[in-house]
Amino acid sequence: MEANYYFTIRSIVALVLGVLLVVWPDVAINYLVITVGVLFFVPGVLSLAGYFWRRRKEEIPRSALFPVAGVGSLLFGLWLMIMPSFFVNILMYVLGFILILGGIQQIVFLASARRYASVSAGFYVVPVLLLVAGFVVLLNPFDVASAAFVVLGISCIVYAASELFNGFRFRRRRAAVEEVEAGPELPEDA
Repeated sequence: MEANYYFTIRSIVALVLGVLLVVWPDVAINYLVITVGVLFFVPGVLSLAGYFWRRRKEEIPRSALFPVAGVGSLLFGLWLMIMPSFFVNILMYVLGFILILGGIQQIVFLASARRYASVSAGFYVVPVLLLVAGFVVLLNPFDVASAAFVVLGISCIVYAASELFNGFRFRRRRAAVEEVEAGPELPEDA
């Protein structure tokens, strides 16, 4: 396949991913957590299998330490795969709490800065928005997570459309430039 057609594959993948994220954001969130679970589960399984394999082959002494981290990774991955919604909610609560703390910290900083300089009301807009966003996340964690995936999906769709448009546009121009650079075809007799 020619290198200049890779943009088509990238665009199609981004378009499909974007449509899936927009149409089914709740499912996408769970699959993301499940994927992270698999990323913990597989190394845990490999760690345990390697331990027992080496022990059976007597490459390691019987007094060698059991791979506790491998078991922990395996169990955590299994937990993520079995209960993805639980972890999405926890993550969103942590994000909401961080947003609230960030808003409070900025308001306190601006209030203390008033001792040294004049601080207009416009400076308080962003910290108040952070506070509001934090409370919205805490009150509706799953809806906010879905909205984030919808925004990501729309971004993927825009990227795909842009990539396709630019790819085809510049491919045609490149062909025209290469044709001009090659010059007119001369007869072989000349």
